[in-house]
Amino acid sequence: MNDPKNYINRELSWLRFNSRVLSESMKKELPLLERLKFLAIYATNLDEFYMIRVAGLKQLFTAGVIVTGSDEITPLEQLREIRSYLSKEKDILQSSYKSIMQKLEEENLHVTNYSDLSREHTKLADDYFFSNILPVSVPIAVNATHPFPHLNNLGFSLAVKLQDEQGSGNYKYGMIRIPRVLPRFYQVSDNVYVPIESIVEKHAEEIFPGYKLIAAAAFRITRNADMVIEEEEADDFMMIMEQGLKLRRRGAFVRLEIEENPDEDLMKFLNSHMQIFSKDIYQYSIPLNLGALWQIINNKDFSYLTLQPHNPKILPPFSKNESIFKIISKQDALLLHPYESFDTVTKLLKEASKDPNVVSIRTTLYRVEKNSQIIQALIDAASDGKQVTVMVELKARFDEENNLHWAKALEQAGAHVIYGITGFKIHAKVTQVIRQESGKLKFYMHLGTGNYNATTAKIYTDVSLLTCKEEFAKDTTTFFHILSGFSKNRKLECLKMSPTQIKPKLISLINAEGKAGKDGYIILKMNSLVDTDVIKALYNASKLGAKIELIIRGICCLRPNIEDLSENIKVKSIIGKYLEHSRVFYFKNNEPNIFISSADCMPRNLERRLELMSPIYEKSLQEKLFEMLQLQITDNTLSWELQNDGEYKKSERGKEKVINNHIILEEYINKIYKTMKKDTTSSKAENLARKLFKES
Repeated sequence: MNDPKNYINRELSWLRFNSRVLSESMKKELPLLERLKFLAIYATNLDEFYMIRVAGLKQLFTAGVIVTGSDEITPLEQLREIRSYLSKEKDILQSSYKSIMQKLEEENLHVTNYSDLSREHTKLADDYFFSNILPVSVPIAVNATHPFPHLNNLGFSLAVKLQDEQGSGNYKYGMIRIPRVLPRFYQVSDNVYVPIESIVEKHAEEIFPGYKLIAAAAFRITRNADMVIEEEEADDFMMIMEQGLKLRRRGAFVRLEIEENPDEDLMKFLNSHMQIFSKDIYQYSIPLNLGALWQIINNKDFSYLTLQPHNPKILPPFSKNESIFKIISKQDALLLHPYESFDTVTKLLKEASKDPNVVSIRTTLYRVEKNSQIIQALIDAASDGKQVTVMVELKARFDEENNLHWAKALEQAGAHVIYGITGFKIHAKVTQVIRQESGKLKFYMHLGTGNYNATTAKIYTDVSLLTCKEEFAKDTTTFFHILSGFSKNRKLECLKMSPTQIKPKLISLINAEGKAGKDGYIILKMNSLVDTDVIKALYNASKLGAKIELIIRGICCLRPNIEDLSENIKVKSIIGKYLEHSRVFYFKNNEPNIFISSADCMPRNLERRLELMSPIYEKSLQEKLFEMLQLQITDNTLSWELQNDGEYKKSERGKEKVINNHIILEEYINKIYKTMKKDTTSSKAENLARKLFKES
């Protein structure tokens, strides 16, 4: 089990995950803008990978670190593998983009350079330049008296090589910074988009009057965006976070993207100042910053070129009229998002904020949307005099600024805002509402696998548990006391909390299934599997004969199908319409046999974060989750299977029935909704719906 060959490198595994995203853009059966969407996701993923992972490997290499993981591949070897992999994949990316654009032109949707515009559109682009671009663009000369400027992370600019109008004297070099307030593409008409840099390049001589343009090249830089916060030295954590965000903008250069075949002198000019390693310079024949393609994808006139959206439903036992507290008092409820509406969770907070019997609301916020109804409900509750305690995780990567904003707003409303525990991120998703009922306090809880974000809840698959069980009340109270006070050696009972409890519990459950031999059965669904101790436990259970099925969307460092080690383990990855985000763990011989969690099996989740793992006690809810897992295991449309060599193979259908778990779950929810409309009795509607789901 200690042989490095039996572990897959996490960075290379992540690259293969992003390749699976890219592969979706090449699916001819998908609508064109749906394919373009996967290109945007691929590019955004890659930005973050370079900002965090590649930047981190460079720091490890500089520090002389040799071994970083169970695979024992050195940072330098990883960097070489990453660069080689991405260099080859660049051609696939460009080919996919060009293919999609060619097909979009047949649908009369165009992305056109300025030089190819019609006369009418050229005039509109010129007018747009003088009215919108010229006033905010920043011409930057670089010479002895003008130093090379600071370039923001993921900043977009046009490098220019100039000569005076008479053609005399040496070349001069500079750049035109294209502000982020400008759209990535200028929409010249309903169906024609122009890359902003092609308009800027055409008018560069208006920006540098008296000079003629010799050469130009659009470029984009990536910086190290990871922040190291020295929490022990900060009395005011909010202040040090604000300082950290400013420092992030000055992180070391780690990547340069530039348009294909740039002028050699321009290239030398740029890199003489940035000094980026040649293998981290990528030249593209397609527009830079594909993450901005959402501007085109969201064009409502071409919505027929996307997949039909699913309208999340509010299902039994919930209804719009009955009090959510009354419903939860009768039974636990489990929601499958985005098929079932997140509005039910929002309703819990909104109703609590207005209910005079509610005395306290406690919740954890990791990532929330900019116009959050949940935040507004918390502000209303605090303004109304209710005791509101909110754990706002200021270290939620790339959401720090938004979380700072909301933290200040909550404090101003009178809420007690907590910024975490020194040395740990708070990643648990939990809400507790305390209500006065018949002279006693009653506790209502929400425990989830995803964020309190109504926007992402429409595209991420997650699970919500709503309960008022006393054992959950006791543990959530203890958890919030741990967050707000000084606590040593405090443990939860029915819930499990990292960094002290989740990992030992998982390993214990895995070991128990291993001891059951061929009767042992484990299903683990999560985003990433990296933790070596968990992987070793799975290897051992496999050796003892237990059947193990893993549904891992992203990174998987476990290597399946190794003789006498992992031959009983299968690993699937599902990539499709929705982002698989839920963490669900099934153990056949345990009672309860199923758990949901905010944590992936990664060292950071299990050892450096506060996470929660929740048992599901109700048999009907256990069955609902188990059936969902079985459906995903049998999916033969959106799934990929991890091979022994670390590569992924697309699931093959042959003559089998087409099983697309996203579509089946949408149909299942719609069937329940229609049934509920015919029969207002919640229990009957639920029972019939479950029968329909099993048939599916």
